[in-house]
Amino acid sequence: MKQIFLQITCFTLLILFSSLKTADEWTPLLDKDLSQWQSYLSYAHKPGYNGKVPKDAAGNPIAPVGYDKDSLKVFSVIDEKGGPVLRVSGEMYGCLISRQSYENYHLKLQVKWGQKKYVPRMNLLKDSGILYHSIGEAGADYWRTWMLSQEFQIMEGHMGDFWCQANSAIDIRSYPSEGSMSRIADEKQPFGTLKQGGDGFCMRSGNYETPGNEWTTLELICFKGKSLHIVNGHVVMILQNSRYITPEGKEVPMTKGKLQLQSEAAEVFFRDIRIKPLEKMPPAYERLF
Repeated sequence: MKQIFLQITCFTLLILFSSLKTADEWTPLLDKDLSQWQSYLSYAHKPGYNGKVPKDAAGNPIAPVGYDKDSLKVFSVIDEKGGPVLRVSGEMYGCLISRQSYENYHLKLQVKWGQKKYVPRMNLLKDSGILYHSIGEAGADYWRTWMLSQEFQIMEGHMGDFWCQANSAIDIRSYPSEGSMSRIADEKQPFGTLKQGGDGFCMRSGNYETPGNEWTTLELICFKGKSLHIVNGHVVMILQNSRYITPEGKEVPMTKGKLQLQSEAAEVFFRDIRIKPLEKMPPAYERLF
């Protein structure tokens, strides 16, 4: 009887430890074939772009390049000794879109800048981004490129900023905007609303990008409408109540969707892209809300 009890106990513990390992297991999202992503390209935008659908010399609308038509190799994978590295040339506005939708997760990756820039960002900071909770079709936002989503900005000196994409909305612990100055994230401030037609941009709380253009580690934690932007281990933004606003003014929760990695007129590299599911907000961060 004692032996049977011990066997049952060992079996129960084995199942428990196995489930704990699965819950904490990272899934890599990058391989040499980009098998977990599809590409989308819109336009090679020009200076002075006004947000409308571009037109040709005769005034006819120009169609975007579209899905999975990346003849320019804007998105390619380099086989490095430490693992695959995604190169985003930036030559045309576009994005990689995850084939799978995600909800309640921890995303982690590393990023660094390339040397090349393209019109219209030749004299501007290098720019890219992680778009999350992405739903609907590409082309919903001002630049006619990305899906309705929330943005974790990737920009020189601005890792972790936030932008509303299309008609998304969210609340961020931040100082209010004043005049031409935007909102600034701060963990001690109350939550303020970011949405189209109001404050649509918020700066990160501090600059923690790795100096000398070495690899910078970015983490995005999302759980039940709450999210955290983390740069090299520093929480730079605390967000909650993720949603979008319909044309009729109705607010709809937006807590699940695809991931997008932006091509935005600047060369950028990504590596070690991985994700794991969350059953709860990690206790170390729950106090922030």
